[in-house]
Amino acid sequence: MQHAVRSRAIRTGLTPVPRPRTPGVTSLIDADALRVLHRAARALLDDLPDLTDRLVALLEEQEPAYRASVTKDPAATWQEAHRSLRHSVASLLDPRGARDAARRCSWRIGAARAEQGLPLDALLHAFRLGGSLVWQRLVEETSRAAPEDVRLLVHVAADVWNFVDEHCTLVADAYRQTEWQIDRRRENRARLLAAGLLDGTGRIADLPEAARALDLPEQGRYVVVAVAGGPPARSDVARAAAVPPGSRVHWHAGPETDYGIVLVGDREGLPEDPSGPGGGRHGPALHPGLRIGVGSPVVGLAAVGDARRLADTALGICPAAGGTVRLADQLPAALVVSSPDLGRALAEKVLGPLLRLEPADREVLLDTLITWLDCDGSAQRAGERLYCHRNTVLNRLRRCEQLTGRSLARPADVVEFSLALTAHRVLRD
Repeated sequence: MQHAVRSRAIRTGLTPVPRPRTPGVTSLIDADALRVLHRAARALLDDLPDLTDRLVALLEEQEPAYRASVTKDPAATWQEAHRSLRHSVASLLDPRGARDAARRCSWRIGAARAEQGLPLDALLHAFRLGGSLVWQRLVEETSRAAPEDVRLLVHVAADVWNFVDEHCTLVADAYRQTEWQIDRRRENRARLLAAGLLDGTGRIADLPEAARALDLPEQGRYVVVAVAGGPPARSDVARAAAVPPGSRVHWHAGPETDYGIVLVGDREGLPEDPSGPGGGRHGPALHPGLRIGVGSPVVGLAAVGDARRLADTALGICPAAGGTVRLADQLPAALVVSSPDLGRALAEKVLGPLLRLEPADREVLLDTLITWLDCDGSAQRAGERLYCHRNTVLNRLRRCEQLTGRSLARPADVVEFSLALTAHRVLRD
């Protein structure tokens, strides 16, 4: 609450205001005004504790934000007001010598109040209240000691209030700079906490802080969504495609992949299917190259590391061209991705003879086998999808059986075919 005359305001030889009078008369008026100001300021210094009491009472009465501060720590609030008033009144007497100390005091108050979370409007109101109080006491003291000199104070009034405005600007700058630093620290801390949750290195003791920093409940039900690729990679558009509007989500940007920690409530998965109609298997790519992996639900922030690994697995199943994969809909493929060496070995063991055919022949047989499995073993429906007769489908399937030495009539062989085809598709992308 710095409220004092700026150094230029109380120097000798003020620039004369153009008036129809001689410069000598103007200088005499300025000198008399300074004399009156200094006399009143010395009286205020002698009565500084009472002045501080009046300011604190005004703050408590007129500013609700300060009322809480006074109630919580009255001694600290009083000392802050006293220190600010002392520097302000000292600036009236010695503007050159007291200027820097007064500015430092205002800056410290602005920074400290920002750290405490006091609203900036309340802080500026307090400074202006202090300025009003100091001016009022200057007038009161002059009226008491020499009523005829009150009129002379008008010659320094503008400079006094300019000084108040200067310190309001100073304290606002300090407040905003500190607020920016606080926000950066908060953002960095939230990022560290989110990274710890996602990679599974977070401490149990940090979970309450993480819940507050991420604005998520500690014991909620969560799905992690992994987003990669797209034009441009990990943009707001990509995130909007991954998580439905209205979801409670904290996004963590990684070097190549963004992760969304999504609160999902009591239902499986996300509140809505982010892949849209037909998105259960791969989903159409909403944006070319955009890949979205949706993990399975876990309970509690402590399990977010497991949820991230599940999301990475789902992301690994996504085709390079893009799409959305829910892990719950692709568990066989997830098994393959989780153990790629075994997956490749299975594909070679089951499909090896087919894979070594000429490319055109190989693709026809593999497409027929995949389509037949997708059609639940119906040669008729597979033929309609492949634009050929059902007998053609059956002939191709018999050739697959002859080359691989397996029978599509045996459930165990069908399972092996399905897993091997999944491994061939997923691990070659």
